[in-house]
Amino acid sequence: MPKYIITGGAGFIGSHLVEHLVKQNKKVVVIDNLSTGRLENIREFKKKIKFIDSDISKKGKWIKEFKGKYYVFHLAALADIVPSIQNPTEYFNSNVQGTLNLLEACRNGKILKFLYSASSSCYGIPKRFPTKESQKIDPMYPYALTKKMAEDLIIHWSKIYKIPYISLRLFNVYGTRSRTSGTYGAMFGVFLAQKLSKKPFTIVGSGLQTRDFTYVSDVVNAFIIAHKSNISNEIFNVGSGQTISVKKITELLGGDRIFIKKRPGEPDCTFADISKIKKKLGWRPKIKIEKGIKILLKNIKYWNNAPIWTPKKINIATKAWFKFLK
Repeated sequence: MPKYIITGGAGFIGSHLVEHLVKQNKKVVVIDNLSTGRLENIREFKKKIKFIDSDISKKGKWIKEFKGKYYVFHLAALADIVPSIQNPTEYFNSNVQGTLNLLEACRNGKILKFLYSASSSCYGIPKRFPTKESQKIDPMYPYALTKKMAEDLIIHWSKIYKIPYISLRLFNVYGTRSRTSGTYGAMFGVFLAQKLSKKPFTIVGSGLQTRDFTYVSDVVNAFIIAHKSNISNEIFNVGSGQTISVKKITELLGGDRIFIKKRPGEPDCTFADISKIKKKLGWRPKIKIEKGIKILLKNIKYWNNAPIWTPKKINIATKAWFKFLK
């Protein structure tokens, strides 16, 4: 039986992937330094997996796991825009050096496929919608750049060292266990904490900007289908194939709202063209946004201890955003 090595397996998407594979009785190894992941996310099935508390940006004992036959699902990364502007070296070390170390480890044993959690932020502010994989790459901030640099490393290592890969460029993933911190990239975490504390939702700009929100179970299904397929060395968008405004999201969540200053470097629309993944992998999203939000509200207690963001706190936290992304 091959091993399933998941970096970032205690995180949002990673923990859902771990849960799916455990239910399929797969041999799962999770590597996570818990910088953003939470043991709570995998506690229910921790006895059925091997958990390694380790940072892949540093070489260590985790490399010993890369022997025999195995799949790699690479989800470990630092996210968020502002921290990446403030600490670009930290993001480079985590997202680029970490990926390089992982790829070097994959030269041992027999890797069956390398699945990468790429980011749609690599497109920057797209000019065409829905956005195809062939759209111009234009990262607007260090997080987006480091995620794309990691993807480029994977493509090159595949070419030279024959490591089969699939890179999935994810669009606005949401769902249970989503991150409880961050002023960007974890919008639902911010909103749900605000709802619990009976604070108004902080809407950036007019709220008319639209996003392609993709439910986490659909994303996990994309990874599963991708790893099983005979296709490799391809890049696919993973999105819902629809868009919805942030303002409409707050209406579905229910609650008061206030509007804060629009931020530079953010697109007015994210909208994935998913025709390629539909055609080549046969993957289709199943969860509509209305159903996804109902699931979130049913599990809202998860965000009880999440930080509560107010306009004042956001203004302080995003100063670097406005300073550098004019």
